[in-house]
Amino acid sequence: MTNTKPYYAVIFTSLLHENDPDYDIMAQKMITLANTQPGFLGVESARNELGITVSYWEDLASIVNWKRHTEHIAAQQKGIKDWYNWYKVRICKVEREYEFSKKE
Repeated sequence: MTNTKPYYAVIFTSLLHENDPDYDIMAQKMITLANTQPGFLGVESARNELGITVSYWEDLASIVNWKRHTEHIAAQQKGIKDWYNWYKVRICKVEREYEFSKKE
């Protein structure tokens, strides 16, 4: 993922009640939907006991629009009701990035 800096990262960290296949289906649906949103740049996600999903956005207005998206709101409400013991959202401005990739 190469982006023009600065851009923004939304870090969503969560703990689930238990493993529920419906959660994975909804998470994939939200990623697919986010991909259609103006200003969306990409996503990275990992889950063991603790789940961390980082989505990347061009600007703060794009993040606000995503937060207010009707289907996203429904997913948030279902998460609070059925899936999450805890979650935290952090919004960060990315001003610098670098990476390593081993060439084979």
